[in-house]
Amino acid sequence: MRLLAIIVLMIFIAAGVVLGALNADLVGYDFALVRLQLPKGAALLGALVVGWLLGGLTAWFGMSMRQRHRRMGADKTLPAKP
Repeated sequence: MRLLAIIVLMIFIAAGVVLGALNADLVGYDFALVRLQLPKGAALLGALVVGWLLGGLTAWFGMSMRQRHRRMGADKTLPAKP
């Protein structure tokens, strides 16, 4: 199973390298205060990382809220300690 995961990871890394190499021309971004010139591959990778981080943060926040809600509900059903 571990070998399969390594093979899949290597395929995705190779695809990312090829994608970055084929999209080497520069793209300009204007963020009001900062102006950047990045290769398309780097911009795509940056967008992927930001999306991954925001998605993970959202999932973590949702799970922590669900756990907090369950704990509060469980605290209400427990009898009071003397």
